[in-house]
Amino acid sequence: MDKVPVYDNHFHMSPAGRNVDALLEFQAAGGTGITLVTLPYAEVPITKGSDFEESFKITYDLARKARERTDVEINVAVGPYPVLIIPLSEKYGLEAAEEMLMQGMEDAAKDIAEGKACAIGEVGRPHFPTEQRYVDAANRVLQRGMELGKELDVPLIIHCESEDHTDRSLSEMARKVGLDPGMVIKHSSPPLVTEEETFGVMPSMPASKSNIKTALGKGTTRFMIETDYIDDPAKPTSIMAPATVPNKVRQMLGSGMADEEVVCRICKDIPDSLYHR
Repeated sequence: MDKVPVYDNHFHMSPAGRNVDALLEFQAAGGTGITLVTLPYAEVPITKGSDFEESFKITYDLARKARERTDVEINVAVGPYPVLIIPLSEKYGLEAAEEMLMQGMEDAAKDIAEGKACAIGEVGRPHFPTEQRYVDAANRVLQRGMELGKELDVPLIIHCESEDHTDRSLSEMARKVGLDPGMVIKHSSPPLVTEEETFGVMPSMPASKSNIKTALGKGTTRFMIETDYIDDPAKPTSIMAPATVPNKVRQMLGSGMADEEVVCRICKDIPDSLYHR
């Protein structure tokens, strides 16, 4: 093996942040690949559905610059950030807000069909308690996203709550539209990694030592790891610093917690199967 793969499954870059410099830090630490996930960018306030497409263009531009300046493999995910259902509803009404997110979902699918991205994300529902009407609207948008994921044969990266019912509900929603639950990636997942625990949903866990140790202790390598680096100048290492995944992989190998075969499964085989369809 020339180089051990080191893949961060949830990484953001922002025009106002370090963007490519953060990715250079990841690469210098040994990182080889990321899923670059779009953000609600301050540069494009969402006031109508077509604004999501404008925000996706920022993600594509960041990916282009990163490919020019690094050797990191970049898989791009775009979609309407689900928490926006609340502020958009407060400003424009729930029906209009849902329509905006629906258009964002449709435009994400159009871009994927054109080869601009390879996953829908991050989409889902608010990750904190809120009014049921917001949750219901978010679920309708998410279900449409799953239909589109099924049509396009691409995965969805899910931002939502992490409760006992979560993976079951995501799995049931996917099966309802004929989507393999394994194409539903639970972002910021707890170390629930077996098929039985996740109801077939694919977990992507924060790359903490405890999460990785717990997951590997269950005798499976069916998960990915992530930082959710948000590239906020005010929080330069949030949610985790860019070099976290490379450092954790090095620790996994150095401590004997995992061998190269295990790392390849987590950091190459699974991402390849999801994003290179």
